[in-house]
Amino acid sequence: MQEELIIIPIVMGTLFIGLPWLIFHYVTKWKTAATITNEDESLLDELRIMARKLDDRMETIERIMAADNPNWRQSALSDATTEPKPTLENFDNLLKERR
Repeated sequence: MQEELIIIPIVMGTLFIGLPWLIFHYVTKWKTAATITNEDESLLDELRIMARKLDDRMETIERIMAADNPNWRQSALSDATTEPKPTLENFDNLLKERR
């Protein structure tokens, strides 16, 4: 009889207080982990700025190359076309060549 009086509040407390608290705790953790923090936003801004700078540099290099040799794109493309394009039929051969 005494043991039942002790076990009942423990079970009721676990069911009605402990279990909901545990569920709500992890739901809150899950929702806060899914959002972008201020640190993440600043990192994305920095990456965007770096990408823009790299794009500007590439455009500058392309302008310099075009001024130096107007047909540089055609020569670069013709070198790339000497390799066979990967298809399912020649995939094994390409893998063997690269190993």
